[in-house]
Amino acid sequence: MQTVPHEGYGETWAKIILFGEHSVVYGHPALALPLHSLRMRARVRPVVGDSTLEGLGYHGSLKDSGGAFASVRRAIEVALDYAGAPGVSVAVETSSDFPPERGLGSSAASAGAVIRAILNAMDVSADGQRLFELTQQAERIAHGRPSGLDAVATAARGPIHFHSGRMRLVRMRLDAPIVVADSGVHGSTREAVSGVRVRYEHDHEGIGRILVGLGELARAAVRDVRVGDAHALGNKMNRAQVLLARLGVSDSRLDALTRAARQAGALGAKLTGGGLGGCVIAVAGSLADAARIRVALREAGAVRTWVHAPETTEVSV
Repeated sequence: MQTVPHEGYGETWAKIILFGEHSVVYGHPALALPLHSLRMRARVRPVVGDSTLEGLGYHGSLKDSGGAFASVRRAIEVALDYAGAPGVSVAVETSSDFPPERGLGSSAASAGAVIRAILNAMDVSADGQRLFELTQQAERIAHGRPSGLDAVATAARGPIHFHSGRMRLVRMRLDAPIVVADSGVHGSTREAVSGVRVRYEHDHEGIGRILVGLGELARAAVRDVRVGDAHALGNKMNRAQVLLARLGVSDSRLDALTRAARQAGALGAKLTGGGLGGCVIAVAGSLADAARIRVALREAGAVRTWVHAPETTEVSV
């Protein structure tokens, strides 16, 4: 029986939605940013007997891991199939710099890292499009009908502009630090999305205006990222948070965190992801400002914080 010839390694990273939460579902643009400073790592080695998983809050036989790990099992399956080794047993170990269920792309990142590790262990190459397609197969288990934004952003070199199913890299000259704060509450994306849908059905015009406004902010923010205008970007983040609160996807904890960030000197702050928990992001004018904002966020109830310094990229759009 064929076996994995040697150990393999793969990694991806977290992502945040700068603009376009929820409105992207209704055909408006979104802007996502990969966080290369927050890594998801996977290691794979050959094993005799059942495949195992260690990480993501689980340790044991893969077949007994339950529904919560169905997307990881699918990632292993599609990677082994692509490598021409279906049914081969592997020991998979993951480690992450960021928690799951916080709107940071954990499911796509873990699937992508595991797939890369298996292909590396099998000495099989795959281009970006094929890696995306394999990751999407796992993401469909986790999210049903994923847009593909997470699968792309958690492996992207720079910001991703997403609109009407099309994605493109955006040249970035933004060097302002971004503070990410974990509210400590699992994000409820399904609940938030279904809630917006119900409100949209009952108030098509009013909710529609909010969704259009969020899309317009996402479209305009591309320019801010390209030229590195942190003040303009922060102003749009504040406006987006107001609209997201009107949409009903913020909550008292997220409101308190965004308010604390602004009072500490943030140029702008908003929730990121589905809302109703998860994380908030704040853009700072300098690393010193980011340090003060980070302290203020912890004092306001954030359970952990990170400071991400975006890398300037010269990727053609």
